[in-house]
Amino acid sequence: MRPRFWETIPLKKLNASEWEALCDGCGKCCLNKIEYEDTGEVEYTRVACRLLDGETCRCSKYEIRHQFVPDCVRLTPKTLPKVAYWMPNTCAYKLLYQGKPIPDWHPLNTGDPQSTHSSGNSVRGLTIPEFSVEEDDWEDYLFAEKP
Repeated sequence: MRPRFWETIPLKKLNASEWEALCDGCGKCCLNKIEYEDTGEVEYTRVACRLLDGETCRCSKYEIRHQFVPDCVRLTPKTLPKVAYWMPNTCAYKLLYQGKPIPDWHPLNTGDPQSTHSSGNSVRGLTIPEFSVEEDDWEDYLFAEKP
């Protein structure tokens, strides 16, 4: 990867490894969300995708996730504008898309792959697997504020 690529290279010009390195491993995008059609508001639930590893906050089947979760978003520079509104406010993809810097605690800045967890910016230990909660009950598992 090019040195500090996220500060100098546009998203659409990143290579595959640089694109993937933008993910901080927070797991927030893998939380099931409730979107209210009348307001457009999006609320995050503690109910996680069945493929989210609650300890690592990474997808347990990332490369083949669409075989299990066909509607999982394939994030690319082209799809980012369509989905940025529901992505976490701390997400490097969203922040760079908005022309903002990534957080100081991001692993690209710290050099520590655990910095997202140690800074309290992941959902480690906060999730419930989706197969254990009926979709009609997701509202009972909302975060008090956006994680």
